[in-house]
Amino acid sequence: MRLSTEPHRDEARAVEVLHAALDAGITLLDTADAYCWDERDAGHNERLVARALATWSGDRSRVLVATKGGLTRPDGRWMADGRAVHLRAACDASRRALDVDRIQLYQLHAPDPRTPLATSVRALAALQRDGLVDEIGLCNVSVGQIEQARQIADIAAVQVELSVWNDDNVLSGVAEYCLTHGIRLIAHRPLGGVRRAGRTSKEPVLLEVAARHHATPHEIALAWLKDLSGAIVPIAGATRVDTVKSIAGAHAIALTDRDRGQLAERFPTLQMLRHRPERGRTQAAPAREGEVVMVMGLPGAGKTTAAHTLVAQGYVRVNRDEDGGSLRGLLPELTRLIESGCTRVVLDNTYVSRKSRASVIHAAERAGLPVRCVWLSTSIEDAQVNASWRMLSKYGRLLGPEEMRRMTKQDVNAFGPAVQFRYLRDLEPPHPSEGFSRIDILPFERVRDPSLTNRAVIIWCDASLIAEEAAGVLRRYADDGWRVLGMSWRPEVGDDAAAARQVEQDIARMRDRLGIAIDVRYCPHGAGPPVCWCRKPLPGMALAFVMQHRLDPSQCIYVGSGPQDPGFARRIGFQFRDANEFFGR
Repeated sequence: MRLSTEPHRDEARAVEVLHAALDAGITLLDTADAYCWDERDAGHNERLVARALATWSGDRSRVLVATKGGLTRPDGRWMADGRAVHLRAACDASRRALDVDRIQLYQLHAPDPRTPLATSVRALAALQRDGLVDEIGLCNVSVGQIEQARQIADIAAVQVELSVWNDDNVLSGVAEYCLTHGIRLIAHRPLGGVRRAGRTSKEPVLLEVAARHHATPHEIALAWLKDLSGAIVPIAGATRVDTVKSIAGAHAIALTDRDRGQLAERFPTLQMLRHRPERGRTQAAPAREGEVVMVMGLPGAGKTTAAHTLVAQGYVRVNRDEDGGSLRGLLPELTRLIESGCTRVVLDNTYVSRKSRASVIHAAERAGLPVRCVWLSTSIEDAQVNASWRMLSKYGRLLGPEEMRRMTKQDVNAFGPAVQFRYLRDLEPPHPSEGFSRIDILPFERVRDPSLTNRAVIIWCDASLIAEEAAGVLRRYADDGWRVLGMSWRPEVGDDAAAARQVEQDIARMRDRLGIAIDVRYCPHGAGPPVCWCRKPLPGMALAFVMQHRLDPSQCIYVGSGPQDPGFARRIGFQFRDANEFFGR
């Protein structure tokens, strides 16, 4: 990559480096159309590879050239584009750049969050069916995404980051999945990238093993990856001839059992790839009584309540929200508890990915304890209500977008709605193959607060709902003891004080026209993806009324005429009435 992306690249030197690689016996060259400076330079690295192969005197038939499509470089940025039309055009451009009729291995460079993965994979499968590529692969994907893709097409290779310094894709299950299912695992950044080069050269265990083989620590790091499985293909980047020779030399190193033992002790997560347990079929009997319970679910799903139920049964709770730090940072506390004799522990956090769960599972396994997963299947609608109510309870009001951005550094529960949408996008559902003793799926049940007893009519205050004919209907409800409340969205307000004064004047005129003391709240935030909890259909503004007036939602009537209004009312627990019917129009 860096032969084409560095600011001061040198094409003659780049071809020299590629020739040195081919002369040294390298048989896989991994490139991409996006290895370039910007969109005007697309395909630069592919053209370098084609030029190097065309001017090399060796046997080209033994060299596999893999390339990738699905990333673009607008103004030098990296942007995913997984649309079928783009992948077709990108493949054609790559074939021209590589000067081939068929690409040997064509990989999706990265999933595009704006395009369903299935769409991208079907596009790759069509390229293969049309004879434009021999094999297809995926890069930077999860286990769930690989499984989804394999339902559509045969996946020959998966490319992810893997090194002695980065075991994320071991913890996520991707590496184990690929090795178990016979999928070639291409490990990019197998030395940890440029920034970790110095760390590799100083690592004591790598240095000791390297000394016995008259090698460098970097060569041992590569040899260790390759030694773990014949299906792992490390692809180290090179910009110098001497680096190329070192990479090739690593493939000739034969590690001894002594070497493997030292490396396994220093890098235990990678060693798991050598001894992969048959998870999800026969669980080993626990070595001791007790269990570790992982409670997972949406932010706002009710994990704290579930954890407290277990605490009441004698479990000890470990939680990032209270203890701070990262999920992986909770492991020392978990280990300390187990070593002190505590064998019933509950951890409650989102645990959205297999990677985030793996470290807990492995820590418990080492201690001889089974791990049970409790997955709260709370809907996003209920979780939104919970998150809004929790914010109102703690702060007495809904925080604005800027406040939430500041507060999340101190309070992880002061999050905006995008956090929950991101959870749903990134969720990898728990699976027995991860090593769980069992997975309990718990539905959410909302407990009614007996202190909420009052009733209200709540109207959406657009122009059609505050006309004169509304006055008589609303007065009758007010006279009968109902609170009359109003909600509105006024995005023109924002930070404009003049607009805010105008809205207040409009509300005052409405009160005069209706002749009742109507309490009105409005959302001042702009259009686009929701950044606040108050804008309908999010529940914050309605819940603020519930809390302020101690309303029993089941006794409240919500009056609206928009397409979102029936669902919005159900979300809060209100009865819905169409505005035209309610006001007798």
